[in-house]
Amino acid sequence: MVLHWELIWRSLPLLLAGALMTVQLATIAVGLGIVIGTVAGMARLSQVKPVAILSRCYIDFIRGTPLLVQIFMVYMGLPQLTGVVIPPYYAAIIALSINSGAYVAEIVRAGIQSIDRGQTEAALSLGLSPSQVMRYVILPQAFRRIIPPLGNEFIAMLKDSSLVSAIALEELVRKGQIIITRTFRPFDIWLVVALLYLVMTILISRLVDWSERKLKVKPVEEREEEAARATAWEGGGFGPWLQMASLLRVRRPARERGEETT
Repeated sequence: MVLHWELIWRSLPLLLAGALMTVQLATIAVGLGIVIGTVAGMARLSQVKPVAILSRCYIDFIRGTPLLVQIFMVYMGLPQLTGVVIPPYYAAIIALSINSGAYVAEIVRAGIQSIDRGQTEAALSLGLSPSQVMRYVILPQAFRRIIPPLGNEFIAMLKDSSLVSAIALEELVRKGQIIITRTFRPFDIWLVVALLYLVMTILISRLVDWSERKLKVKPVEEREEEAARATAWEGGGFGPWLQMASLLRVRRPARERGEETT
């Protein structure tokens, strides 16, 4: 079988437009999903039982039902209940965002629970309120740890967004279907669609890896080595470097120092 290169070349602009719509849907859905998931994840850990139960019900329902069913419920079910017709684009955004929020909620919950409880106790002892502890101490560290799973969620949403083609939203898969009905060349078009998805997922994976390296916390040993180099400047007559060396010096926690002296 020979690929029809002229057809592929002529179809490429239409497919690229569909790929752009796919990226747009995934970006908006995951962005809103992070907001929804952060609230739901914190509610999941709430000491208020009704709040924790509601959050658990939301997460279990969304994760336990197919995304395609959720899309149909928003696109066809909500207009029946409200009498308001929802355009396919907004129905897709709502359904994908709600779906992403449930998965992000579990990611955020795991990230929060991965932070040592001693940091919370120390922050509270310094006079911070529980909301301030969560905002300034816990969440910044948790989000640095959950970047890889959030990247995986974005990639999964990028591929799952193909389901919105069922409500006639013209993203990448729907564009491919339209071209195939006109040309009757399914293999050529689906091959290009698959390659476009592959390129997008590889690029996003590389971007996530780069972000992870940028935000990665250095190990204690590496920080101590840098501190030792900075300390070597002391007494060398380098004037202004002395203050910088003292600022860069990293002290190990008192617990570790105590273990060495015992």
